[in-house]
Amino acid sequence: MENSRRDFLRRTCALVAGVSVSPFAVNGTTDAETEQAIKYAIIHDETKCIGCNACVEACRETNHVPEGVTRLSIEKTGPYGEYPNQYYHFTRHSCEHCEDAPCVNVCPTGAAYIDKQTGIVSVHADKCVGCQYCLLACPYEARFINPVTKAADKCDFCQKTNLKQGKQPACVE
Repeated sequence: MENSRRDFLRRTCALVAGVSVSPFAVNGTTDAETEQAIKYAIIHDETKCIGCNACVEACRETNHVPEGVTRLSIEKTGPYGEYPNQYYHFTRHSCEHCEDAPCVNVCPTGAAYIDKQTGIVSVHADKCVGCQYCLLACPYEARFINPVTKAADKCDFCQKTNLKQGKQPACVE
């Protein structure tokens, strides 16, 4: 199982790298067309994660996420194997930024939206009425109601913080 998972991750990374380079290989595209073809994605290499939760804390600090809720979590499963060769699996749990996002489709006020340039699924907190339809529609259970703003919240790749400054998302840094 371990080898097939590792092979899957390698192939997925190679595919993503190939797809992300392909817009630049097309002749005759302008810079504006190339910019609109960019779609953000985070690849979490579960074979390298040690479950330290530094990414979770970096996200919390950068995006001022209150205690008790989180935009990102690392789920630990295991132990697997026999002592002394036991190991754990760590899985990233956050918004997957769906292309046809169910949370956006059910939002009655238009607060949930997909950024056309980046593909990032985000929320206009000032438009959100807290109906929680998006929480129920999310297949990844990645949304929550922010106890401070009383609006739906979720991972947005640090769009309003780090990306705006030309940096990578806090969890990546």
